[in-house]
Amino acid sequence: MRLIRYVYLVVMEAFYTFLADDGWAIASHIALSTLMALFPFLIVLTSLAGFFGSKELADRAVGLLLQVWPQQVADALSGEIHDVLTTTRGGVLTVGAVLAVYFASNGVEALRVALNRAYSVVEPRAWYWLRLESIGYTLIAAFTSLAMAFLIVLGPLILETARRHIPFFVESNESFLFFARYGITITAMIVALFVLHAWLPCGRRGFLQILPGIVFTMVASLISGIVFGQYLARFASNYVTMYAGLASVIIALVFLYFIAAIFVYGGELNAAIMKSQLPQGMSLHAAQSRERAETQA
Repeated sequence: MRLIRYVYLVVMEAFYTFLADDGWAIASHIALSTLMALFPFLIVLTSLAGFFGSKELADRAVGLLLQVWPQQVADALSGEIHDVLTTTRGGVLTVGAVLAVYFASNGVEALRVALNRAYSVVEPRAWYWLRLESIGYTLIAAFTSLAMAFLIVLGPLILETARRHIPFFVESNESFLFFARYGITITAMIVALFVLHAWLPCGRRGFLQILPGIVFTMVASLISGIVFGQYLARFASNYVTMYAGLASVIIALVFLYFIAAIFVYGGELNAAIMKSQLPQGMSLHAAQSRERAETQA
């Protein structure tokens, strides 16, 4: 009973703090920033893929990123994404590509604002250092996506070679190899969440301190994706009737809004657990400020 009461108090503390920190407004900011950053990110992806001599990698990378989205949401954006991926552009260092990197980093900045507020920290660094860091995370995400796509491209070649030598093993494990493709994407998402919670906001947090929020984010996002996909399967026509040509954008925005709210609450949940372990009367901000001062001393 004591454990159940503790869980209940922490969950409610996280929820009330989520409301006090304008969690819904922050979630809408993240959703809009992410959607606006999506297409510049795709431009960066295609530019890098062209630089390495294989634009097919960009198409594969986008397929990996979208396969964890509900099918109805991915289908709604597939036409616009195809147009972005198939448009011929200049080299990787053109002005357009540089601007695309800058605008793509807006999504990272929105996540930083949300986590800084959730963990009750004030960012002391200058804005230009933060922007450079966000651009770095954006480029890392693009390179990682291409590397994952490269592994997927190599998959059929490895499978065909294995068939020649150990056909029984390969035939009996084709279902495993199919799920491994999704496993790669989910693993990348988990690693990304760890990086975001541990290093993106001001200060540093330990592995166990950020684990609960990450587990909640993954589980709740999966459930939200399934529920939202089922909802769209039945009522997607409502969006088409109401928003006409903007229906695909609105569908993606609503989905990202729910995922962003889950992400913000995950940060608030971590913060609530951290606060529950502090001496009575001490705020999380004061504890982190004292810890930072002791570290610098």
